[in-house]
Amino acid sequence: MTVPTDPTPSDDRLVDWRAVFRGAMLGLLVLVAASVVEALLDRNIDSFRDSGWIYPLFVVILFGYALGGWQAGRLVPDAALTNGTLAGIGAFALWIPVRIVIWLIRDEDRGLFTGHSPALRPGQILGHLVIAAALGMLGGFIGSRSASRAARS
Repeated sequence: MTVPTDPTPSDDRLVDWRAVFRGAMLGLLVLVAASVVEALLDRNIDSFRDSGWIYPLFVVILFGYALGGWQAGRLVPDAALTNGTLAGIGAFALWIPVRIVIWLIRDEDRGLFTGHSPALRPGQILGHLVIAAALGMLGGFIGSRSASRAARS
């Protein structure tokens, strides 16, 4: 009877945490910029929620998720989808404390998770996680393609 041996660890890791961190930080930079602009506009425009500013800011947030994934996918083209997904989710996860700080600084009557118009709704959190994962994966795919084209040139 033979006893199976433990597989030897290889250097072919699926997740490169440095690439994920760099992608998440790049995505976070975009998300923070969009959040600060949103807070400033909300403070200065009387009916901000009814204005057209919400839509371009949401597109900027979506771009931030994809940009984070692009960075991670460019750095690790062999595992771009995994690293891109984690970078997109990481950007969102790192953004939540920033959003809480913005909520704490602003003098509002809104609750954080409850009330008439909470700052973080559970459904929005879940939606952003799914969108961040999908766009991070798309960005990772695009980043890996650009990295492979640059390597061929």
